[in-house]
Amino acid sequence: MHDPTQPTSLIGWMQAIFGGGVTTLIVAGLARLIWHGQEARAGRRPWIGWHLAWEAPTAVAMAVVAEAGASWGGLPPTVTTGVVAVVSYLGPRGLFELIERRWGASPKP
Repeated sequence: MHDPTQPTSLIGWMQAIFGGGVTTLIVAGLARLIWHGQEARAGRRPWIGWHLAWEAPTAVAMAVVAEAGASWGGLPPTVTTGVVAVVSYLGPRGLFELIERRWGASPKP
């Protein structure tokens, strides 16, 4: 019989082992590394360099934005971690483009 106190998903296990905050940062960092790998494979950026130093603060900032949005939407912790992964992968530019496409062009000053 299944013990309801035991986590049943990868995110649940990560949260049980590392805690919610560390899990969020791990997921955000991995999402940014996936994005970087795709950019490097496409030849738009080098594989290794100082530019990677900007990925850590970008991952943290996007995780904060995603967690705030998920909290505002009342999403459960597992779904919030998924939202963090998607938003971190998109990054600031990708998130802006997604919002702009969904709700229209930003107003001109």
